[in-house]
Amino acid sequence: MRFAASILTADLTRLGEEIREAEAAGVDWIHLDVMDGVFVPNLTFGPLLVEAVRRVTALPLDVHLMIVHPERYLEDFARAGADLITIHFEATPHAHRAVQKVKELGKRAGLAVNPATPLEAFAPLLPELDLALLMSVNPGFGGQKYIPAATGRLGRLKEMRDRLNPGCLIEVDGGVNKDTVGEVFGAGADVAVAGSALFNERSLRENLGELRKALIRLKGP
Repeated sequence: MRFAASILTADLTRLGEEIREAEAAGVDWIHLDVMDGVFVPNLTFGPLLVEAVRRVTALPLDVHLMIVHPERYLEDFARAGADLITIHFEATPHAHRAVQKVKELGKRAGLAVNPATPLEAFAPLLPELDLALLMSVNPGFGGQKYIPAATGRLGRLKEMRDRLNPGCLIEVDGGVNKDTVGEVFGAGADVAVAGSALFNERSLRENLGELRKALIRLKGP
């Protein structure tokens, strides 16, 4: 079970400190949400910030491209230091080509789908994916509530993954907190993205510990 800390809700005025705190607390990945204001109704950052984050941490950088025609920028994000680059199925008519390009660049490739997109979108590409990202909120903003239907979708995605590519990791993004984390991992996730549940007025170490305790309570004695 891995946790990817989304810097979308971090304090950008002290981002380096926030990332170092996340690394010291035991976060597994740093998740970077790249938004273009077209595919999603929000603007965030581009390769320059990914490059800056790369300079302050050795943790894997999990770059989530919520942008139209992501194939235009794959080389830029690869050069910036991304370890894993995820594109959205809905954002390009050439998802297969984009996934192949990520692999050619020597990076791990992910495919994401929105809550209303049929899971069958994963099937043709699953054998080539390193990551299947299931959105459990509608993308665009941090701090949203987990969509309950995502749990059933996650279970079905796990069955598909186990059949077509057992080595592919399943990641869930959206609304993960102490109340939903057990449900997410219990249904089959390997990686959970957490933003506002980690970056808030409390210490990140305390918040991550709370998420891990919720998992221990779920497992029982």
